[in-house]
Amino acid sequence: MSQISKVGVIGAGHMGSGIAQKIAQEGMEVVLIDIKPEYVEKGPGRH
Repeated sequence: MSQISKVGVIGAGHMGSGIAQKIAQEGMEVVLIDIKPEYVEKGPGRH
């Protein structure tokens, strides 16, 4: 069985950024995307 090493999260709002943060804390690579680049830039700073 293969292991997951990279996860994509669509939506960089409060919930999406929290999910992305938790995934990153578990040691996986995260790709965070949103319709507006400025939302993605704010995403990591929300938590």
